[in-house]
Amino acid sequence: MAKKGKRYREALARIQEAGGPFGLDDAVRLVKETAGAKFDESVDIDLRLGVDPRRADQMVRGTVTLPHGTGKTVRVLVLASEGKQAEAREAGADYVGLDDLIEKIQKENWADYDVVIATPDVMGKVGRLGRFLGPRGLMPNPKSGTVTMDVGETVRQVKAGKIDFRVDKFGNLHASVGKASFSEEQLRDNAQAFLREVMRLRPSAAKGTYVRSVTLSTTMGPPVPVDRNAVVSSAR
Repeated sequence: MAKKGKRYREALARIQEAGGPFGLDDAVRLVKETAGAKFDESVDIDLRLGVDPRRADQMVRGTVTLPHGTGKTVRVLVLASEGKQAEAREAGADYVGLDDLIEKIQKENWADYDVVIATPDVMGKVGRLGRFLGPRGLMPNPKSGTVTMDVGETVRQVKAGKIDFRVDKFGNLHASVGKASFSEEQLRDNAQAFLREVMRLRPSAAKGTYVRSVTLSTTMGPPVPVDRNAVVSSAR
């Protein structure tokens, strides 16, 4: 494991001295206070869930629109037939097309986009991109709202801060809830919106403790442990 820098070690010592786990307000404050990179770091939330993702009835996957956005510029690719392409462009999609862009992805492994939206009528063609988009978590899917005829509204939602999340094979869930430059209130609001949706999606087949641990961190900073019980209560 690579040795952590002085700034990271100092931030970690400060968090450890403060005790914890922390309520969400205190965790957000600590994350902001210990953000020390020379760029505007992302603020990430990580959960360990008491689910078995290998079982279809315990998969946790969804979308949520963060009230204050992510602070990131999201590049949106729309794959649609000509009848929907103008709508996508008007809504602010960065790349719009079909056969030409599918070919570009296949031949060049092109990946200069963050979200891919497709209309249902072209999924027969888009399906060929599974081996390119699947490993990056970018394959359009009806469950995440990225296969839709309502292209314009979906593009606007994504640009405004709609995020897609999915539990990994180890039961971990990860999402970005803003930037270190956000106010404490903005970060708290975004984190609560995310947590409320995760709680709402609790599978009925999941037994025992659903949320096992929660941490907040910046891109370059150490994790701040969040009080699981306080999070569960505030997310209801």
